[in-house]
Amino acid sequence: MDMRQREHIEAVVAATTRTQSLAPQRLHESIIESSWRRCVHQYGLDPSRMQEARILPQTRLREHQQRIDDFARIARHGLETLYEQVAGMGYVVLLTDALGVTVDYIGDANTDAALRRAGLYLGAEWSEAGAGTCAVGTALTTGQALTVHQLDHFDATHIPLTCTAAPLYDSRGALSAILDISALVSPQARDSQNLALQLVRIYAGHIENANFLRTHRQDWILKLNASPEFVDVDPEYLIALDAGGRIVGHNRRAHTMLAAEIGRPVAPGEPAASLIGVPFDTLFDARLEELGRFVYSRPSELRAVPLAKSGAFLYLSVMPPAPCIAPATSAKRPRTVDVPAPLAALCGGDAALTRQLERAAKLADAPINLLVNGETGSGKEFFAKALHRASARRAGPFVAVNCAAIPETLIESELFGHLPNSFSGAGAKAKRGLIQEADGGTLFLDEIGDMPRELQSRLLRVLAEGEVLAIGASRPVSVDVRVISATHQSLDALMQDGRFREDLYYRLNGARFTLPPLRERTDLDWLIRRFLEEGDDTARPTVTLSAGARERLHRHDWPGNLRELCNALRYARAVCSNGVIEIDDLPEGLSHVALPDDAPRAVEAFDPHRLPPEGMLLMQYLRAASWNLSAVARQIGVSRMTLYRRMARYGIQSPNQRDGH
Repeated sequence: MDMRQREHIEAVVAATTRTQSLAPQRLHESIIESSWRRCVHQYGLDPSRMQEARILPQTRLREHQQRIDDFARIARHGLETLYEQVAGMGYVVLLTDALGVTVDYIGDANTDAALRRAGLYLGAEWSEAGAGTCAVGTALTTGQALTVHQLDHFDATHIPLTCTAAPLYDSRGALSAILDISALVSPQARDSQNLALQLVRIYAGHIENANFLRTHRQDWILKLNASPEFVDVDPEYLIALDAGGRIVGHNRRAHTMLAAEIGRPVAPGEPAASLIGVPFDTLFDARLEELGRFVYSRPSELRAVPLAKSGAFLYLSVMPPAPCIAPATSAKRPRTVDVPAPLAALCGGDAALTRQLERAAKLADAPINLLVNGETGSGKEFFAKALHRASARRAGPFVAVNCAAIPETLIESELFGHLPNSFSGAGAKAKRGLIQEADGGTLFLDEIGDMPRELQSRLLRVLAEGEVLAIGASRPVSVDVRVISATHQSLDALMQDGRFREDLYYRLNGARFTLPPLRERTDLDWLIRRFLEEGDDTARPTVTLSAGARERLHRHDWPGNLRELCNALRYARAVCSNGVIEIDDLPEGLSHVALPDDAPRAVEAFDPHRLPPEGMLLMQYLRAASWNLSAVARQIGVSRMTLYRRMARYGIQSPNQRDGH
């Protein structure tokens, strides 16, 4: 440890042991000192430690990369272009996921060894709870773009580095990634990094906008700018509308501007009112039918639209949904995927789910096992059944087993079967196990994460050897089954805790599918129509939704996903009058929901210093996501209900709970 490192450690100790923070001369100093205090008092980090960079193994890294694969692919051009701007000054470019793990990296191959030692490398983990104050981790925690320069770092190992990062938000306002440029050496003055900070902010905006345009190419896209000259070439605000004129996406600048317009300004670390589902004419003094006069062909100075509340004018350019053009009959015709009817019946046009179904269609007859992730109620068993019916195994049985529903004392005999008299008591009959029942077809293992570990080795043998050994038998029986397993849990976390076998995981995970939760799907109206049509029969008239009830369904967060939607519509259908479902016909909890002006405010936790390390880390995620529970659940790979249970375990309440909503 050299003199500079010792002095830095002493400075961190002094700053974090003062009973009161000194009044900072600049905002940046306040952000850094607050981060140092979190590191000591919230995460329990020791400023005297000299921690080496943590690089995840390839298997773990691939898991993180798969979760952000689509976004990273879109961001790649932005990373390459940014690297061209900064490579000559010794910087590398990193893209991390929302957990701070580096999923993409561009740097000088000649300095690979030094960059890897410093953690400026693929697979490096840079969360604030793990690495201390650093650009990636502190940007994740605060939601702000910033530079952490040399002595700003918490860990003395990192003080030679300069790192500049900006958060990347998806089109629903959730923080999904971090863009970072870092260098091993730099001038000592922090002001030398001002240009780096501006560059990262600019390219973060470019990447967010590219992702937005890709995500919403099937929606109406509104481009807005305060200047008519720039509205078409460099729009500041981007908004996506569905066919009914409701907002289904926005870039971060539009979120900030429109949230302020409806009376909920966005401040760092404070949640803003959700704009998803808000009608166009609530925010703008214009009607949806008038969008045609804002198309690109008209002069930009004639395309001014006033905001509904403030009356301020913005210039608008409208892009209609991309047309479905029939492929050209040339040799370079783009490849299309023929999705079988059972799979196609699961989706009404949602882009994310469509991609999953197209991939499933390609793998319908592949000799590999499949793993399906998704929140409780998101349709994992429907997906597995559809894949079975779309495959060559459709003539065979589809056997579903809920590993969490069968008592541990019975699950072994239920799965593997047993011979006569294998248990206490004479006269016990032989039982054919569910694995044998699925012979020639598909075995669906729901909630595979709840399978007892002692049975996991037996299942591994079935997958590896293609044979099953019943209880009490001495000779195995050959079986031909395809296994589709599903879970709402993070198998990564279970493996790390020793509760799930890693070798079984890789047997099950021949291909992985992630079903989007209902709140992220763009085909809600199609699902509503389908569920209502399923209830139509000759004894009942056709039921429709009023405009108010439909809007209320669009505003609901759907923690129970498809199951909750189906139950809500069945209830509403049963109690409605004259064949029309009104707002009051919806179940309690749907008939009264918080509107944007009632969005929760961020308040400080009761006393985060009393939380255990796991609770502190959870609190970090919640604050970084501005108490967006759905976003946090996605980041840590659990369902919303599991997140609620963890919050209750640690006594953590969301701001709206504390306000009594």
